[in-house]
Amino acid sequence: MRRYLRVVGLCLACGFCSLLYAFSQLAVSLEEGAAGGRRPQAAAMVSWLADGERGGPGRGAGSAGSGRPGRCKGSSLCYWNPYWMLPSAVCGVNCFWEAAFRYSLKTQPTEKMHLAVVACGERLEETVTMLKSALIFSVKPLQVHIFAEDQLHDSFKDRLDSWSFLQRFNYTLYPITFPSDSATEWKKLFKPCASQRLFLPLILKEVDSLLYVDTDILFLRPVDDIWSLLKKFNSTQIAAMAPEHEEPRIGWYNRFARHPYYGKTGVNSGVMLMNLTRMRRKYFKNDMTTARLQWGDILMPLLKKYKLNITWGDQDLLNIMFFHNPESLFVFPCQWNYRPDHCIYGSNCREAEEEGVFILHGNRGVYHDDKQPAFRAVYEALRNCSFEDDAVRSLLKPLELELQKTVHTYCGKTYKVFIKQLTKSIRNRYDTPPKER
Repeated sequence: MRRYLRVVGLCLACGFCSLLYAFSQLAVSLEEGAAGGRRPQAAAMVSWLADGERGGPGRGAGSAGSGRPGRCKGSSLCYWNPYWMLPSAVCGVNCFWEAAFRYSLKTQPTEKMHLAVVACGERLEETVTMLKSALIFSVKPLQVHIFAEDQLHDSFKDRLDSWSFLQRFNYTLYPITFPSDSATEWKKLFKPCASQRLFLPLILKEVDSLLYVDTDILFLRPVDDIWSLLKKFNSTQIAAMAPEHEEPRIGWYNRFARHPYYGKTGVNSGVMLMNLTRMRRKYFKNDMTTARLQWGDILMPLLKKYKLNITWGDQDLLNIMFFHNPESLFVFPCQWNYRPDHCIYGSNCREAEEEGVFILHGNRGVYHDDKQPAFRAVYEALRNCSFEDDAVRSLLKPLELELQKTVHTYCGKTYKVFIKQLTKSIRNRYDTPPKER
């Protein structure tokens, strides 16, 4: 009987050791796979045109080093030892636990948000101010994709490289490019480079999700918050935009459009959150053929059919596309894309009245003239603000005083909507102790 028990005990011990060895090998393979499977971020635009040129990489676009030391250096231990007591260069039977712990840390990096903007002409200062507003409040790292005319690249580098102390920020510069066989037509559509946004899913092939904004956007709330709306998409939704108008009586699309448009008043594409992976995969219903077409195949046929009937260029094409595919669009409230239209004839964005403006959109050049001084006051405050904590905290009082001078305008009468959310954002980002953020 004793001999039988000894044999059973020996078998169990051997089985247990074999199991530990298997776990150890599994952990090592997982760790090596994690290290080998990480690909560096691309530093320049994917070459998707036959005659296209690569954009110059911006700061932080380089890749990590290719070499990495071996985790174990040929030594091993064949006896039980708690993993926290194992020397770093020694592999033992507890290697599984130590490797699994490090594997979990390495495969769960901080999520990076992707922001894209297209800048042409005299939009440099406006774009830089937009980026500053995004960085002042955002928490997670931000990867910015800047599509700009060649003559603007050096100026962007000079300005943005001076922000090298911001560890949460990287950028990449790209040239303005259109498909070679129809570049002239796309350049003539609305504004010289506005249609570039339509080709982002085809250019940024390695990017899964993206927030596109016009240059005249100001973030009064962290980018993280609108980025989180991606999680609210249902299985059919590929993009998110705000309505063009809240009040149909002053709506443009429902009164003047000569083409299909989304919903009752259309949508505005100045702030557009996109799941690029879904956009590339989807087959879109359309009124040109019974066959459904993918994103890269539907753009040119849409332009050819409607180019004599569209006024707002690429935004009109997006409205047509989502008219035929309404299930693909997530619509967010007007406070995420607050424009002069929401106050020029009286306040008509209820959500902004209740919670404040989240994203300010100064279209029609209102940051640079005296037509809407409330919008200009916010822009000037953020443009002149530095990244120092005290400077951000101290911008509120002077801004409120400037806004009080605008009460002779309809937008100025509701000036508190411009600072309600801004006050919360500054308090949450700069007045909250780091451990509580």
